[in-house]
Formats: sequence, structure tokens, C-alpha cells
Amino acid sequence: MRARYPFRRRPRWRRYVDVAVAALVFAGVALVAARLQHLAGADISGEMRVVDGDSLALGERRLRLKGIDAPELAQRCRRDAYEYGCGAESASYLRGLVGRHRVDCKGEGVDRYGRDLVRCVADGIDLNETMVRSGHAVAFGDYDLAESRARSESLGLWAGEFETPKQWRAVHGGLSEDLHTGWATLVAFLRRLFGV
Repeated sequence: MRARYPFRRRPRWRRYVDVAVAALVFAGVALVAARLQHLAGADISGEMRVVDGDSLALGERRLRLKGIDAPELAQRCRRDAYEYGCGAESASYLRGLVGRHRVDCKGEGVDRYGRDLVRCVADGIDLNETMVRSGHAVAFGDYDLAESRARSESLGLWAGEFETPKQWRAVHGGLSEDLHTGWATLVAFLRRLFGV
């Protein structure tokens, strides 16, 4: 014969704790989901201001063109034995592409400085690819084929001598950046998600 174990009800306080824990878990999941929706894959459109050769601004919001790295505004390069402001030239070229057109960007993450990493189109032109293809920026985790073509045709930066923007920043100061691929993008996204 089997022994019977009497059914014991859980204490009332224990049920309250269970409900409170479930509510906290649900609220946490809802907050993370809302934050993810806000941060990732955001479509950003409007009349943008060019900050430099790889950055745009829409009001106070800063956007970084993903997969490219343009010379810094103060950066100088050499072409035909003369120095020129390649950073200013790069920004000017992007300004010409953007013009007064509406710019449509697709967010693909966030960099370590809180800027949206974006791929943008203005007047049907892919800004990221065109900056690299014209030689006014280098590939930075993407657009290697466009860079190869610019290099083989000696366009923009490739018509002379230059330090890559990353090398220039290391020597002259400036924001250090990781390639816009893989773990670096994921880590930056998680930092922004959790406000670290």
C-alpha cells in the first residue's frame, strides 16, 4: 500500500512573490524589446547636414556611414607633389552628393560613441558605396570591391599618397574606431542597449 502525502497549499506570501517575480520578468522583457526596436534597424530620413566625409547629422542625431572611413577634416594628403586638404575635399564631395536631397538611411547598429551606423541613399545614390568608389573614403569593413576599383583607377585619395584615416587618428588624435563588422558592432550595440 502506498503512503499518501497530504497536499499542502503554498503559503499566501509565496504566491505573491511568484506573481511579483513573473511581473518583473515580463516588464524587463518588454523594456528590452522596446529598446531594441528603438535602437536597431531604425529608418532615419530627412534633410541631413554633412559633418565630414563619413558622418551626417539630422538635428542633434549623429549618423556614421557604415563600412567606410573618410579622412578627418584636418587631414592632409599628397597629390602631384602638393599637399591638399583631403579631409575637407572628402566632406565637400559628400556635401555635393547630398545636396538638398532628402536622405534615407537604414540603421544597422550603433558605434561606441553612440552614433547610428547607417547605409544611406540620396537621390537614388548609395552614399556609402559612392564615397569609397570615388576614392574619397576607404573601405572599413565593407565595400572592398569599390575600393579596389577606385585604387586601380587612381581616383580620389588613390591618386596620391595618404595615411589611412585610422592611421592618421592614431598619430594626430581623434576618435579611435573599430571596423564596422562582427563583434565590435555587437559590443557597441549592447553597450548602448544597456546604457553602459
